[in-house]
Amino acid sequence: MSKAAAVGVECIVPILRVNNLADSIRYYVDVLGFKVDWEARPMASVSRSRRGIMLCEGEQGQPGTWIWIGVEDIEPLFAEYSAKGVKFREMPTNYSWAYEMKIEDPDGHVLRFGSDPKAD
Repeated sequence: MSKAAAVGVECIVPILRVNNLADSIRYYVDVLGFKVDWEARPMASVSRSRRGIMLCEGEQGQPGTWIWIGVEDIEPLFAEYSAKGVKFREMPTNYSWAYEMKIEDPDGHVLRFGSDPKAD
């Protein structure tokens, strides 16, 4: 095994291109329940349960990126997000791989929140 192959991956953090960093931070914090880790224009990092997403204003990445976010249970999130007027692309749906819902942020990125599939 090469030395490079032995190096472990510490984390993988998606970078989402946003039109307005302040507006996107507000949405991720006030609506989706993330917190700001740091901000250094044109970028910021937001996280929930120590899992981060970077937001980059006008640079890096493409509009309409899709991200899978595994959670313990999507039902409480669905109730919370419904009350906050989140734009759903798909309501909670049970699939063989997960019970998931899809939401769209103001920049058109799709966040797929999923938990273990429900037993039918």
